[in-house]
This record gives sequence, structure tokens and C-alpha cells, in this order.
Amino acid sequence: MSKTLAPPRPTPTGRATPRGALAVRLFGERISLLVRPRTVAVCLALVLVGVLALAVTVTVGDYEISLAAVPGAILGYGERLDVFFVQGVRLPRALTAIGVGAALGIAGSVFQSLSRNALGSPDIIGFTSGAATGAVLVILVLGAGRLAVSLGAIAGGLLTAAIVYLLAMKNGVQGYRLVLVGIGVSAMLGSVRDYLLTRAELTDALGAQIWMIGSLNSRGWAEVAAVWISLAVLAPVLLALGRRLRFMELGDDTAQGLGVPIRSTQIWALAAASALTGAAIAVAGPIGFVALAAPQIARRLTRTGGTTLVGSALTGATLLVVADLVALRALAPTQLPVGVVTAVIGGSYLIWLLYTEWRGVRA
Repeated sequence: MSKTLAPPRPTPTGRATPRGALAVRLFGERISLLVRPRTVAVCLALVLVGVLALAVTVTVGDYEISLAAVPGAILGYGERLDVFFVQGVRLPRALTAIGVGAALGIAGSVFQSLSRNALGSPDIIGFTSGAATGAVLVILVLGAGRLAVSLGAIAGGLLTAAIVYLLAMKNGVQGYRLVLVGIGVSAMLGSVRDYLLTRAELTDALGAQIWMIGSLNSRGWAEVAAVWISLAVLAPVLLALGRRLRFMELGDDTAQGLGVPIRSTQIWALAAASALTGAAIAVAGPIGFVALAAPQIARRLTRTGGTTLVGSALTGATLLVVADLVALRALAPTQLPVGVVTAVIGGSYLIWLLYTEWRGVRA
């Protein structure tokens, strides 16, 4: 039985909006936004869950702190140990988790939009691998400090993005070609990392291996500043490109007919998303599967078919801060690297995603 779709509702200015959405126009219609009540509700719920997880994360550990004492400790009042653990250890770790999760969520949404493929995330198509290889190269070959490792991760991510884009470009960047080229480049970069590990000293190789798991342990205010500054600079660029990305998901011909500059949009979006991925990895290491799962979870929660950058950012932030809480308390008597938890969550989600896609093909 066929289903007739209801036509868009006309607005007071005569334009049409999708059913269930509200058109908001500001500054004499120079700025227009579509607000979907469900999306707003989901975003508010994600913010609430993230704040609750952050509050619990700040209180738990070997030294327990009551929730009532947290506000005073943040402001510098109360017991000296409370202030030390909240301000110096737990709050910067939680804020780093939120920033890294948001960065990976936005970047994953952009990559999936450009490739038009649910598997088109930095984890799968090689950008995470490139950033990790750049950082490992700095650790094992140069023996440099944390700042150089961070710069190496960002440089590795950007260089990998440029290589994948150039290899995948043929009359524009096609989604399946971007994914396949990225998987191949990721495999080659993995072999480079393995070779470097086999040639390194045991202690250096162990340190690099631990970094490659992805962790939020010992993250301080310098890491908080780095990831949040990166978000403040790069996220507005990607948000400004969000409308173009949604048009491009309709197909290059349709987007070009609507006046979207395809090539420049791809380059700017790919560069900004790659830099954001590199910044997140530079701070916390290659935390896997957040960029893959967050955009898809956000789409399913908001029930939208296009790019959801804000929803993906909030989902990624909530997912990572909850995973860090699980790593702190639930799985082992000692702290686990958060990358272990996200790998379990993301791997399970990837299996489910592939299974549902297979069922859809069989149907």
C-alpha cells in the first residue's frame, strides 16, 4: 500500500518548510534556520545526560567526593584534597573527554556526509591512522615531547587527508572511492607503524603502544585548552558548510544546480574535519569508533536523513564522557584506557550496522 506524503507547509512569507519543522528568520530574513522540535529535545536530553555523567565523573575515584562539595571545590573552596582532585585531576579530564568527543562527532558527520556512506568515518578511511602514524613517528624517531607529538598527529592527519583526496579524486570525489582508497592508505600506514615499533627500543615502543590505545589519563588544563580552542576555530567553519553538505548529499548534479561549489566545499570541509580529527587525536590519542558511531546515533535519535553536526557533536561528547566513566569504575579494579571501552562499544555498533545493511540488501 502506497503512502502519500503530506506537502510542505507554507510559511507566512510563502516559502515551504518540511513537515514538523519551524522556520526561524533573523535580521530581516538574512539568516534563516529550520528548527525541528524533536532535534531540539534530543539535543537537550544529550546535554542533560552529558552534564550528569560529568558530575559523577568528578566525584568518583580512589578519593570519593560528595556531589554537594563539587561546586565549592570548582570555585576553590572546601577541603584541600577536594579542590586538588576536582580542579587538578578530574574536571580537566572530563572537559577533555567532552571536547574530544564533540570534535570526533563533528568530524565523523562531515566525513560520512562527504562519502555518503555510513562507514565513511576517520577511523575507517585512514585519517585517524594517519594522525596516529605521525604521532608515533615523532615519539619513536625524534623522541620529542607532548607538544611535538601533538603537532605530528595534526600534520599526519592533514597529509593523509590530502593523499586520500588526491587519489580518490576523479570527476569529483565519489563516496565509495573515498572509502576504498582510505582503507588502503590506512592499511599501508598501519604497516609503517608496525615497522617503527619493531625497530624501536622496548620502553619507547611500549609508550607508543599505550598512546595508540587512546586514553584520557593525566590530561590537564593544557589539553583542555588545546581541544576547545580547536573546536572554537574549526567547528564554526564546518557549521557554516553544513547547508552545502546537506545539499551535496542529494547528489553532485543536484547540489551544483542549487549553486553549491562542489570542489571548494569538499576541500574546505575535508581540511577542517581532518584538522579537527588531528587535534582530538593529539590530545587523547586515536580513540576509536566515536567518529563512526556518534553521527549515526544522532541521525537515528533525531530521525533526520541529512547531516546533523550539532547532534553529532553532542552525541560524541556524551558517548565519550560516559565511556570514560565506565573505564574509571565499571570494568576493572584499576582505570582502563577509554579507547578500550569505545572499541568495545564501537565494534559492537559496527557489527550491528553491517548486519542491518546486509538484511536490507537481502530484503
